[in-house]
Amino acid sequence: MDEFAIKAQNLTKKFGNFIAVNSISFEVKKGEIFGFLGANGAGKTTAMKMLCGLSIPTSGTAKIGELDVYTQKDKIKSRIGYMSQKFSLYDDLTVLENIMFFGGIYGLRRSLLQEKCKNLLNRLNLNRQRNHLVHSLPLGWKQKLAFSVAVIHDPTIVFLDEPTGGVDPLVRRQFWDLIYEASDRGITIFVTTHYMDEAEYCNRISIMVNGRIGALDTPHNLKVEYGVTSMNDVFYQLARGK
Repeated sequence: MDEFAIKAQNLTKKFGNFIAVNSISFEVKKGEIFGFLGANGAGKTTAMKMLCGLSIPTSGTAKIGELDVYTQKDKIKSRIGYMSQKFSLYDDLTVLENIMFFGGIYGLRRSLLQEKCKNLLNRLNLNRQRNHLVHSLPLGWKQKLAFSVAVIHDPTIVFLDEPTGGVDPLVRRQFWDLIYEASDRGITIFVTTHYMDEAEYCNRISIMVNGRIGALDTPHNLKVEYGVTSMNDVFYQLARGK
C-alpha cells in the first residue's frame, strides 16, 4: 500500500509569462501534518488549488493518494476537506444550518449527519449558539467551526489555506489543538501559512520562495542546517538567497 497521501513531481503553473509555481516536487506521508510555508505571493495557494483539483497544472504530475489531479478531480474533491481564510462558512446561515449544509454537500446520510452535528456542537460548546447567524460569532469560534465542518465527513486529507490569518495567538494555538485531534484520527493535514512560528507545530515543512521550494525538512533539521534557533531566521536566510 502506498504510504504517501500526496505526490507531486515538477508541478508547474503559469499565467501567461508569469510562473506562479515553478517545477515543485515533494511527497506528504499519510497522517502527517505538513506545513506549506512562505510569504504572501510565494505560490502556496496556487499549488494547493492544483492539488485540490480546483486549478489545472500547466505541467508536471500530482496525485492525491492514487487519484490523478488531471483526470480524477471530482473523486479528489469528494475525499478531501478544504478550508480557507477567505471563504469557509456562510455568514447569513446559522451555525446549525452551516453544519447541515456542508455535511449534505459531503454526502453524509441524514441520520449520520445529525449524530455528527450533535457531537460537533457539544465538542465546540456551541449548543447555545446553534441558531445564531455565523456572522455574529467571534472570529476564533468561526475558525474552529469552519475547521470542524471541513472534516465532518472524515476525509483522508484536509487542505487548510492560511486558516489562522487575522486571529490572535491564543486562538491560533487553540485552532492547532483541533488540527492535532484530526491528525490523531488519521487525517493528513496540509496547511499553508505565513506565520513562521506555526512551522514548529508541523511534522515537516516546505518553504516556498518565488514559486519554488527553497527548503523541505523537519523544523528541527532546518534550524540545524541553517545554524539558527527559529523558523523565522530560516525563512529570512532563504528569502535573502543565502
